[in-house]
Amino acid sequence: MTPAVLNFTPGAQGTGERALKLAARFWWIAAVVGQAMFVTYILAVYVPPALTGDFARWPDMIKGYVAGDTVGNLAVGFHMMVAAVVTFGGTLQLVPQIRARAPRIHRWIGRAFLVSAMAAALGGLWMVWVRDATLSPANSYAISGNALLILAFGALAWRQAVRGDFDSHRRWAMRTFIVANGVWFLRVGAIGVGASLTGLGVKLDQAAFFNIMVFASYLVPLAILELYLRVQAAGGRRGRLLMAGGLTFATLVMSVGIVGAWFVIFAPRIFQA
Repeated sequence: MTPAVLNFTPGAQGTGERALKLAARFWWIAAVVGQAMFVTYILAVYVPPALTGDFARWPDMIKGYVAGDTVGNLAVGFHMMVAAVVTFGGTLQLVPQIRARAPRIHRWIGRAFLVSAMAAALGGLWMVWVRDATLSPANSYAISGNALLILAFGALAWRQAVRGDFDSHRRWAMRTFIVANGVWFLRVGAIGVGASLTGLGVKLDQAAFFNIMVFASYLVPLAILELYLRVQAAGGRRGRLLMAGGLTFATLVMSVGIVGAWFVIFAPRIFQA
């Protein structure tokens, strides 16, 4: 959800539209902060060992480092560096000043983001089905579905840009951004949703919860985006107020996950790197 599509315009009228704008801005700020934390984590923890070939320094991953498998380790390292480009490029695309004041830079960042996202999707498929880097069949199918959506949405975003249909292009680019960040949503979503449910006294089966979250990590944000686009385009005052409330709630849960991911996962590994 970029500010251009979120329609942050000073002349917007109506309580519903103002509430929706504020909710979208809240989501945007949380996403930029969370993405900046995640790219810092990738650059600090995974990229330096990949550049030096010291793959054993990677934190525990599902078949991340395998002794003697130089080709496989290099492929995983490339996948992590591409993930950094996807995260950093996606974060920059969320900054409205870049699109408004430097459209050429915005376009080149967008191209780099789409190419990197699609490369990361292909890498993810290879890691799951060739290297067997997976925890369960549900995880394999979820990653595969995510990868296929990235490839399809990325191709459609590129096609619409070439055709000059920039409104449609932005919508497909937003969908690509959402599904391309499934790994990030999985981390912040699992922590945010898990902490929220635990706080309400719900006892979680860890394996079942994970199998649900690997699908929900990209399908739920995608569903929220689709609802937002439809309400923004044709929703009335009540619909926009409901959407604003739902988006605000989702952002609060996401924010809990962002803070939790920083203190539980990212910061400890960064300062140990």
